[in-house]
Amino acid sequence: MKSAALAAALALALFASAAQAATCEAQATEKKLAGAAKDSFMKKCEKDAAADSTKMCETQAADKKLAGAAKTSFVKKCVADASAPAAAPKK
Repeated sequence: MKSAALAAALALALFASAAQAATCEAQATEKKLAGAAKDSFMKKCEKDAAADSTKMCETQAADKKLAGAAKTSFVKKCVADASAPAAAPKK
């Protein structure tokens, strides 16, 4: 039961990260930003989304009672997994 809740939380984190990237783009379009203004806005928006992902992953690590290297490794992987769907595919 506990692992199902954790899996659901991780899935939500991945979805939220991808949705945030789409939201940043939508907000920039809604504000009719272009060029440097859009680049600056997107950079800040994505940075804020990454901070949210890190905070959520640290909360999950605390829930698992992780500490030290295990916590660091978990948070690093969690953040990478959360930001992976937002990354552009390589050509």
